[in-house]
Amino acid sequence: MMYESRQRRFMAEINVIPLVDVVLVLLVIFMVTAPMLYRGMDINLPKSATNTIRPEMRTVLTIEKDQRLYLDKDPVGVAQLEQKLKILKHEHADVSLYLRADRDVPYGVVVQVMDGVKKAGIEKIGMVTEPVGPERVGGAPIPRIPSRKS
Repeated sequence: MMYESRQRRFMAEINVIPLVDVVLVLLVIFMVTAPMLYRGMDINLPKSATNTIRPEMRTVLTIEKDQRLYLDKDPVGVAQLEQKLKILKHEHADVSLYLRADRDVPYGVVVQVMDGVKKAGIEKIGMVTEPVGPERVGGAPIPRIPSRKS
């Protein structure tokens, strides 16, 4: 019997080619199945002369902490706000406006902006708020005003 004197060496490198093959196959599978995950159904709706549901134009008016105003994502000044909203109301009669104001903005500024919105003729105004989380439900109690006793 002959014994070989040389030692076997193990490769310490990871073979990446099978990994790339598996990743590409998974990518193709997900690309093919993703459009099938759409939950809606394709139907042909009948046409009618009197459409009762009209799409609404939704616009967001944001007041930042430093009292800067943004109409959607465009900065707007307080002086320009009413004019831009009148143009928006003229272009889209059924416009809805959502007001997002930072909680640290003074109340007077929010009222001034809402007054400008009303002057522009926009009737549908919504206030965007965050839902109360579990940490705020049992938060600090509301301070009560002591009653006067005579």
